[in-house]
Amino acid sequence: MSDFILKASVRNDLGKGASRRLRRANQQVPAVVYGGEKGPQSISVEKTSFYKAIEDEVFFSSVITLVIEGKEEQVVVRDLQRHPFKPLLTHADFLRVDAAHEITMNVPLHVTGEASCVGIKDQGGELHVLANEVAISCLPKDLPDYLEVDISALEIGTTLHLSDLTLPAGVTSVDLSHGEEHDNAVLSVTKVKVRAAEDEDGESEGEADSSAE
Repeated sequence: MSDFILKASVRNDLGKGASRRLRRANQQVPAVVYGGEKGPQSISVEKTSFYKAIEDEVFFSSVITLVIEGKEEQVVVRDLQRHPFKPLLTHADFLRVDAAHEITMNVPLHVTGEASCVGIKDQGGELHVLANEVAISCLPKDLPDYLEVDISALEIGTTLHLSDLTLPAGVTSVDLSHGEEHDNAVLSVTKVKVRAAEDEDGESEGEADSSAE
C-alpha cells in the first residue's frame, strides 16, 4: 500500500455555482467524502498535490490519508469527474475506509515476461490483454498496488483466467466469489492474424489491375 496524503478544507459554500467559483480560483478541487459512521461532508482538496497524485496509477488502488483541517480520514477514490475537453478535475468522491472492514477495489493488472514469452518469442504468437484491472476484496491493510502475472512460460494457444492469478494473502477475487462461471479470461497468447493484411494486398492488386485496364 502506498502513502498518499491530500490536504483539504470543509466546504460550506455549496451548489453548482459555488463549485464553479472554486474551480475558477484554480487552487482547489470540489469533492465529497462519505461512508462509515459519519455523514457525507463537502470538502475542497488542494489542487497541486491532488493533480500530482493522480499521475501515479497506484493512487487509484491505494488507501489515501485525507487531512481535513488537521483531522485525518482514511479514504479511497470512488469517482473522479473530469472536464469534457480540458485537462481539469471538476469533482471527486472519496469513500471512508475502516481498518476492520473489507473494501472492494479495482486494481491494475501488470503483465511481465512478454519479451521472453515462449509463445511470442519462439512461436510467433501475439499477446491479447482482455482485462487491464481486476476487482478484489480485502482489508485496507492488505490492499495491493497492483496484481502481477508473468507470461514468460506461456505457449501459443494459452489463455489465463482469474483463477490462474496469484493473489496476495488476504485478497480475494470479487468475480470468483460469485462462482466458477465468473472465472473470466484475463489474457491470451494466440496466432498472429494475417487475413486482414492479405485482403488489403489483394484489394490493392485488384485496384492496380483495374487502373491498368
